[in-house]
Amino acid sequence: MITFKNVAKKYPDGFEALKNIDFHIKKGELIALIGPSGCGKTTTMKMINRLIEPTGGTILIDGEDISEKDPVKLRRNIGYVIQQIGLLPHMTIGENISLVPRLKGWKKDKYDHKIDELLNLVGLDPETFKDRYPSELSGGQQQRIGVIRALAAEPPVILMDEPFSALDPISREQLQDELIKLQDTIQKTIVFVTHDMDEALKIADRIAIMREGRIVQFDTPERILRHPADDFVKGFIGEQRLEDLSNDKPAAADLMIDKVVTARASRGLAEALKMMKRYKVDSLMVTNPEDQLLGIATIGAVERFYNEEDKTIGDIMDKDFHAVELESPYTDVAEVFAKKRASFIPVLNNGKLAGLITQSTMMRGLAGMKTSARQEGGSLDEQ
Repeated sequence: MITFKNVAKKYPDGFEALKNIDFHIKKGELIALIGPSGCGKTTTMKMINRLIEPTGGTILIDGEDISEKDPVKLRRNIGYVIQQIGLLPHMTIGENISLVPRLKGWKKDKYDHKIDELLNLVGLDPETFKDRYPSELSGGQQQRIGVIRALAAEPPVILMDEPFSALDPISREQLQDELIKLQDTIQKTIVFVTHDMDEALKIADRIAIMREGRIVQFDTPERILRHPADDFVKGFIGEQRLEDLSNDKPAAADLMIDKVVTARASRGLAEALKMMKRYKVDSLMVTNPEDQLLGIATIGAVERFYNEEDKTIGDIMDKDFHAVELESPYTDVAEVFAKKRASFIPVLNNGKLAGLITQSTMMRGLAGMKTSARQEGGSLDEQ
């Protein structure tokens, strides 16, 4: 599907961003490009839609040299999702999604159908969302729109440039899960740039680990974990820490983030929605003055009951949540993720909310890394 043959990029000042790299991506694969800053991963991705031109070598898509194609037409056939989302604020969600199909001359009934189809695909009701503007959506919802906008013109290739890195851990985890499910349905060829090894291991069919303009290892997550190519790869994925697991099994306290966005049950739904948009979260932990966790208010529930002005967060929160204690072994945490299909797990300390575990923070903890991720914001009642 996509082939790089001896591709290089050298700038006039002599800096070599890419040093004669070769690889092939099969049709329908989701490939992650990862490495430290300046390794060439974003340069590699942007060469696929000719936002950056190589100074040597050949790039082929379906056997055709892309240097011989009109760059504008090429880009209209390649989906592109960026970290900043890039939704046009003066256009409705429907207009944003249908932008490229309209530029390609699609008829209205065709792109209207595509808007509804894609919104349903990511769990957003078309009647509710297609006439809204981007500012009326949470950060997670906006990023969902950014993803499906890239699918709207039915491109065979989609490029994703760290699309989830600006989101809070919970929303990021949910969108990773949705991307995996989405890919099972659409089977597009996706090139995904990330700086997060946990993310790459979770979503990718194969991972290209880059360093100083070269590909150090290009393989499946399983083989990279079992057979890292060199010490750089070992250090990058933290394999040494994984080898130490048999001597130091972490508990829930080692796997969690300890600063979460909370709200009181008495607060109204407009306040809840404002908080979710402000801190780019899809859920609020509902606590009492003693910090005991009473329930979880999701953005779906808030929007479902939003027009009922007398409703409070306490009225619509989900009380049927699965939590673990600080001292719970990691095996208990893994069991909740596996059996309950949870996106995140609250951590309690004698009934009081102590933190949250996502699959990414759990993987970092299991790798022996001190969790440094912090959810932005604080308590609704502290604002």
